[in-house]
Amino acid sequence: MREDLKEDIVIPDELPLIPLRDMIIFPNLVVPLFVGRDRSVGALEAAMKEEHIVALITQREAEIQEPAVGELYSVGTAAIIMQELKIPDGTAKALVEGLSRIQIVEFTQTEPYFRVKVKVLEESEAGTVEVEALMRNLAAQFEQAAAFGKPVPQEVLLAATNIEEPGRLADFVAFHLNLKTDEKQEVLEAIDPKDRLVRVSTFLSRELEILEIGSRIQNRVRDQLSKTQKEYFLREQLKAIQQELGVMDEQAAEVEELREKIAAAKMPKEVGEKALKELDRFSKMPSAAAEVSVIRTYLDWLVNLPWAKRSREKIDLSEAAKILDEDHFALEQVKKRILEYLAVHKLTKKLKGPILCFVGPPGVGKTSIGRSIARSLGREFVRISLGGVHDEAEIRGHRRTYVGALPGRIIQAVSQVKVNNPVFMMDEIDKVGADFRGDPTAALLEVLDPEQNNAFRDHYLEVPFDLSDTFFITTANLLDTIPPALRDRMEVIHFSGYTEEEKVHIAKDHLIPKQLKAHGLSSRRLSIEDGALRMIIREHTREAGVRELERKIASVCRQVARKVVEGEVKKVKLTPDDVPAYLGPRKYKFGLAGQKDEIGTATGLAWTESGGDVLAVEAEALPGKGDLILTGHLGEVMRESAKAAVSYVRKRAGELGIDEDFYSKYDIHIHVPSGAIPKDGPSAGITMATALVSILSGRPARRSVGMTGEITIRGHVLPIGGVKEKALAAHRAGLKEIVLPGENERDLDQVPDEVKEEMAFHFVESMDEVLTIAIQSGVREKKVALSGK
Repeated sequence: MREDLKEDIVIPDELPLIPLRDMIIFPNLVVPLFVGRDRSVGALEAAMKEEHIVALITQREAEIQEPAVGELYSVGTAAIIMQELKIPDGTAKALVEGLSRIQIVEFTQTEPYFRVKVKVLEESEAGTVEVEALMRNLAAQFEQAAAFGKPVPQEVLLAATNIEEPGRLADFVAFHLNLKTDEKQEVLEAIDPKDRLVRVSTFLSRELEILEIGSRIQNRVRDQLSKTQKEYFLREQLKAIQQELGVMDEQAAEVEELREKIAAAKMPKEVGEKALKELDRFSKMPSAAAEVSVIRTYLDWLVNLPWAKRSREKIDLSEAAKILDEDHFALEQVKKRILEYLAVHKLTKKLKGPILCFVGPPGVGKTSIGRSIARSLGREFVRISLGGVHDEAEIRGHRRTYVGALPGRIIQAVSQVKVNNPVFMMDEIDKVGADFRGDPTAALLEVLDPEQNNAFRDHYLEVPFDLSDTFFITTANLLDTIPPALRDRMEVIHFSGYTEEEKVHIAKDHLIPKQLKAHGLSSRRLSIEDGALRMIIREHTREAGVRELERKIASVCRQVARKVVEGEVKKVKLTPDDVPAYLGPRKYKFGLAGQKDEIGTATGLAWTESGGDVLAVEAEALPGKGDLILTGHLGEVMRESAKAAVSYVRKRAGELGIDEDFYSKYDIHIHVPSGAIPKDGPSAGITMATALVSILSGRPARRSVGMTGEITIRGHVLPIGGVKEKALAAHRAGLKEIVLPGENERDLDQVPDEVKEEMAFHFVESMDEVLTIAIQSGVREKKVALSGK
């Protein structure tokens, strides 16, 4: 601003005040200002509405967010606001120019911003020869500082030489020096220009002395370095400066810190020697060397691993059983295995961690029970997902020769949990892939082998780490995709689907309370009758687990929460009649037994990744030349089962009352609905044979009878797998009878008592027994092969 214009400005007696942090504004200097605090923004807005003049006072402690009256200096600067820019986040930027020194007389307002009465501090005249000498000396010192390397722009030096007022010159130089805030405040409070010049000259003399010492150090270091050592110039310069100032070398301090951490980590002897060797290399390397950061990161990983840290276990069988029962309903086999482990561990004091593999359909509690196991044991819990992992380095880590190398997921997880005996869950182990980067399952062979994992070597660490105390749990939906060598190292525990009664218990004890809490409801606002709960299970879900059931309960809770908030209702009691209003029409028809018996349709039982399922197998005889047509996305094994069924029927046609020449007159079409879903396996053999006999003999098959079993061309029924899952699926579908191979009678112990009480189980050795149970006796409705229709 022009001097003549500034002289016309009259500073009011009362001004808005903006507290400053870590900066001093001197008169006659233009400075950008960032205003962020609410009080400061308020003061700025008030000043813009008045004379555009504001009091700028520095606070004594920069860390204080909202300074009190006593936390501000008494002397500051009155400044005119030249420009203001408001920012959308509520803050502002301003360009201010200092006008004059002011002193606070009193605070007239503290909220919502400071207002103060001020007194302008007038400078005395100082036109003596001594002042002139001080000004020339200060200007010369300023130029000398620039010559020694002080980063002062040329235009600033030129401006300093053109300033004629002594006080203004002192302010200008002080502003451009790297002085502490309290030192600049000292200059600001010096009203006498001569005194101010002396103070700034003293500060500048100290700065010149430091710059001269730096120059001497620089020259000495330059003389010591040869042409081949120029690349170390900056490092040696830093060392010389630290030596001159008596400050310890930063790298040396870091080496000592790492040495203490290595001692505190209680590493095994081999690991400790490796760590000290790397630390010795680190201490001798130039700080600018590329490998310094690599070694530093490596040592950080070593010292942060829990070599000797472990959780204190609670070996209390009754407490552990209580925790497991609280968190999960059923799953008796898993609970039994955990309590057995605790009992043996209590007797032996030292036991290698078991390696369990939970196999079962989604939503049955495989992952969640891992947390309960950790809680019952008093251990930390850590989980990693192996789904989609294709690179062996994900498990074992990358070697340190690679840029950005890190340990594998195993070591990372153990480091994260900070103990060496956690419950370690590896989810989705059946979905690990292999490609050109290696096979991750091969790396898992060492991790999951109790005889080897006491010395697991990660490629990054290159030292053994003891995983023998870790309680490993893996989960999978299928065992087939897990390599045999890996499967052999794990104790497999099968998780089957839940029965309807179990789902009711789980919903009442766990799912409903969980969802009520998640949606801000209570049992007083929403209650669900058992009948409504069973209707949701039967008609709106069809799954082995309870995930879809939980989603349906959550949907009900959301709708009730909205009605409560809108004031429509205060509490809701969900009855079976209310379910359609909340969840819509039913998605599944409960009970295939209620359907009409049909010719050519038999009810089969299948095993899938999501548990058991019920399939309707359809057969039809069409005029043709004896072709066998198979549809429904059938796999090769299932196609062969269909051919075996046709061969059986051809061989026994006469005894079954079927025209023995049917295969030359008719094409046989066998179809399994849900054609988009791939199907395979031999267990549908007796179902396809039953459907064939039904269509060719004209006798309906009983829809209330589910069946599963492999058939031979001689009519023998061979055993199959997944009996429990198939029985649960039949129970969910409302079937009343199940036909199973005779050898599968031993598997009946796995079927819940509730299912065995409500269903009849028939164990058969031949296809003749199957037909006796599954095909209606009596008058035939239609006999395709004889009627020709």
